[in-house]
Amino acid sequence: MAGTNHGDAGHWPRAGLTLVLAAGAALLAARARVPVPWMIGPLLVTAAARMAGWQAVSSTGLRNAGQWVIGGALGLYFTPQVTALVLGLWWAVALAVLFALGLGVLFGGWMNRALGTAGAELTPLQRRATAWFASSVGGASEMTLLAERAGARADLVAAAHSVRMTVVVLVLPFAMQWARLHWQLPALDATPPGRAAAEWPGLLWLGLATGAGAWLMSRTRRANPWFIGPLLVAMALTMADVHLSAVPKALTNAAQLVIGVSLGVRFSRPFLRTAPRWLAAAAVGTLGMIALCAGFAELLAGLTGLHPVTLMLATAPGGIAEMAITAQVLQLGVAVVTAFQVCRLVAVLLLAEPLFGWLERRRWRRAAP
Repeated sequence: MAGTNHGDAGHWPRAGLTLVLAAGAALLAARARVPVPWMIGPLLVTAAARMAGWQAVSSTGLRNAGQWVIGGALGLYFTPQVTALVLGLWWAVALAVLFALGLGVLFGGWMNRALGTAGAELTPLQRRATAWFASSVGGASEMTLLAERAGARADLVAAAHSVRMTVVVLVLPFAMQWARLHWQLPALDATPPGRAAAEWPGLLWLGLATGAGAWLMSRTRRANPWFIGPLLVAMALTMADVHLSAVPKALTNAAQLVIGVSLGVRFSRPFLRTAPRWLAAAAVGTLGMIALCAGFAELLAGLTGLHPVTLMLATAPGGIAEMAITAQVLQLGVAVVTAFQVCRLVAVLLLAEPLFGWLERRRWRRAAP
């Protein structure tokens, strides 16, 4: 990924300067009352620096650490009472997964038409594969690997996912902040037990336990191991009424900062010159997906009794960590958002490739004489 070349001797000094710049942007964003300032501020300033020609860089290790912290912090919301609520919504989660798959089909048709001359060298099958995996609402790195396996343009797939995630991160927090003010919503999250204050050595034991979860998950080569592993461990502890410590706010702010930087470094002048029509289509298509998700969230709210803003974040086409961070900072139903997003990610990763194969076989049968 651009901006993460650790072999460059100048990487770490630039990474340090990038973090200082990002921290300044986060503080300014917080003073300006920007929603989720510790993620949005660093994202914007890092992207601006890259597009201005300065080689702002990110560290994969720091991003992993950020996901570790966020995963562990979010797991503390899964009290036995909250877990029972989420389990009772299994049918709504299933509907959301089906909706996400359908959304990918619609977005894929849009992106296929937008491919144009950028995929002139591709066969019709490879063009459809490029559009399909660029549009599936799953993990960016996993969709890129599946695209490579299908002979698609992996660079275009990765670019589309970068645009999608960035548009969602920049649009939804502001929309959710407006919704909270418009509906005069109180906090929708109860403060988890043990979260009120960090305690020592409980924080150390929590860090070691969630770190072990991250390491074990990374050995399985599953998606987002540094987020999912700590999340599952912290969930298990909280569901068992084991409360070791809170995660300090300064630590979660730092985690948001490095995640924001990792999103911002994807953008540069060469990136924007890569198939501009394709990138514009990805941005417009993402806005369309957000609008459809808003309608679906309203429908699902009527069926579940949950607030539409919680379900908007739960079904939004963003990354798990980014959507859960937004829910946590704005207190809009962290456990529900996290559970929906995790289930969607797993389902899309498992079903995207076989579903594409099934659709292609149907196409071949219809075309056969």
